[in-house]
Amino acid sequence: MLWYFLSIPVSLLIFAGVRYFLQEVVVFEITGIHNYGEETRKIGYYIRDNFFFGLPSVILSALNYLFWQFQDANKQNQELLLENKKAQLQMLKSQVSPHFLFNTLNSFYSQLILKDDIMASDILVLSDLLRYVITETEKDEVLLSNEIQFVQNYIHLQQKRFEDQLCLDFEIEGNYATEKILSSALIHFIENVFKHAKLNNPDEKAIISIKIKGNFLELSTFNYNVGGENYSSTGIGFENLTKRLEYTYKDQFILEKTAENNTFKTYLKIPLKK
Repeated sequence: MLWYFLSIPVSLLIFAGVRYFLQEVVVFEITGIHNYGEETRKIGYYIRDNFFFGLPSVILSALNYLFWQFQDANKQNQELLLENKKAQLQMLKSQVSPHFLFNTLNSFYSQLILKDDIMASDILVLSDLLRYVITETEKDEVLLSNEIQFVQNYIHLQQKRFEDQLCLDFEIEGNYATEKILSSALIHFIENVFKHAKLNNPDEKAIISIKIKGNFLELSTFNYNVGGENYSSTGIGFENLTKRLEYTYKDQFILEKTAENNTFKTYLKIPLKK
């Protein structure tokens, strides 16, 4: 950076010298006409005048250089942030042996399957949900079918939490098989609904809609906020997800959030990868 700024006056001197040679030597030999008058052709004035003449271009190029340096630095910072998040997740995973956890859940399932098949089924759902968190969320991309299965399992367990009085309309439209999306792209929105929404009033139902249309996925959520809480930002999680979407899909995605009175809506549209 220091050498770049030190090179600016040298570049202007070279510019003045080249311009003088072309205009006052070459062109004069051809046309017999000077570009500068006799008084203004003095070396001090000529250099000073060309410094001001060339300075705007130098300033613009410097600003352009700094802008792209900033963009590169910002991109590297985002990549480091994502790597740091992955490292934190990996550290949390290492604190609990996945094999021990799944073996324990399978043991519970085996003991309950003949006594309480509903409870056994719920334990199996929980096992699948935890397995997904441990094995899939560290990946950059996952199968859409796996991500949707996770969402379905998550909502299933929430229904148990609300004792089957969950006031939520959940729908999935469209076909999907081998398509891939950014890992945990949908989970954030689903969790926010259960974190902030009124879910026990039949007249104020929350809505979660997933639609697969062609090569795109559309996710829409709508909910009434608990206690009239008006939150226009979904916090650090939303910011991190936005950066991940920008890094993965560039300008090919749409992400919107709207807070009106005591309601909150989100909309996400992302391309699907085969």
